[in-house]
Amino acid sequence: MNEQTDEPAGARRIAVLGAGKMGETLIRGMLSAGATSADRIVATAAHQPRLDDLARRLDIAVTLDNRSAVADADVVLLCVKPQMGISVLEEISPELRSSHLVISILASLTTGAIERRLSASVPVVRAMPNTPALVRAGMTALCAGSHAGPDALATAAQLFEPLGRTLVIEEKHFDAVTGLSASGPAFVYLMIESLADGGVKVGLPRGVATELAAQACLGAARMVLETGAHPALLKDEVTTPAGCTVDGLLQLEDGGVRVTLIKAVVEARARASELVQDD
Repeated sequence: MNEQTDEPAGARRIAVLGAGKMGETLIRGMLSAGATSADRIVATAAHQPRLDDLARRLDIAVTLDNRSAVADADVVLLCVKPQMGISVLEEISPELRSSHLVISILASLTTGAIERRLSASVPVVRAMPNTPALVRAGMTALCAGSHAGPDALATAAQLFEPLGRTLVIEEKHFDAVTGLSASGPAFVYLMIESLADGGVKVGLPRGVATELAAQACLGAARMVLETGAHPALLKDEVTTPAGCTVDGLLQLEDGGVRVTLIKAVVEARARASELVQDD
């Protein structure tokens, strides 16, 4: 049983270990959404110039010392590279108590692997967010480790829910979530870029084409989420008999877009499972 309190997540002190691209994205997203305040965050990184830049732009406390960062924190957000995760856990382990909550966004590193580096009483929650969290349109999957009770999972959800959507799933699916949800925005950006290129090809200015393509993707995504309809049914609503859309769809099918996207998710998932080899 851990010693978590009913204190709101936003009132807790957060140590963000490894404030690289994703770490900074989460900090900026939480600050923008009001999930926490700058005076309750301390961030670490491997190099002082990076920390100086974060402190200047985000007005947060920074340090090179992971142990000192977690000692005064309530929540430890582990955002280092997956390959560094085990060594960082072993470094901070002496400072962690049952009153801490460790939230890891590291691909491939399981809650069990994390718990083995910590004392038996430290609650661990695994999270897999994605970069649209920066604009409060992210998707975060969550699962609890063996020592994390409902209160720990609720605290993690309170931190990530203002950044978009959250979903509690079984940990066995996390590599698949990494391949689809965490990597997925990059696949969609490529689609938006390609659609915009098509718009330019048929005479649209680049800025107009990009805005049209991006809004089309945003609108289509909202239709799926808010109507609950199967994407195939929504596609059929756009595809009128003998219309122009069906000709475009035929080109996509001929080019293997469907199979290529499936393979992209499968390959990203396979790579996610290989990032950390836990002994």
